[in-house]
Amino acid sequence: MFDVALTDAGAKVVLATASDEKHPPEHMIDGSEETFWSSTGLFPQEFVISFSGLMNINAVNLKTYQIHKMSIERSVQAEPIDFEILEEKEFTVTDMALQVEDFTFDEATAATHLRFVVKSGYDHFISVHQVSVDGTAARQ
Repeated sequence: MFDVALTDAGAKVVLATASDEKHPPEHMIDGSEETFWSSTGLFPQEFVISFSGLMNINAVNLKTYQIHKMSIERSVQAEPIDFEILEEKEFTVTDMALQVEDFTFDEATAATHLRFVVKSGYDHFISVHQVSVDGTAARQ
């Protein structure tokens, strides 16, 4: 498994609808559960992760807190446009523990960008501690 969503792998958070200088969006892809991105309230919230190139995505693993409903969308364009929904999910509330959610895809799904849309939360504020994407560079 290779995490193509790590900063060290060339991934970048190119959009986030909220930003707190103590908990910036880049914390989601730094490889640590200890750091996180937090929303500033109100929904929906979203963020877009762009890869270093076209990737075949096998699975996405999220470690979050207080998310209720979320969708994951992909784009294969050079710019983060023309997204299509891969999956929508309702998360189970956890009591003072991180939510761990896995999204797997039957066939490798190509993506240059992934958009995550948090449609609602169990609280006004949510956090995303880690986004891991199991993938490989796609042959073009």
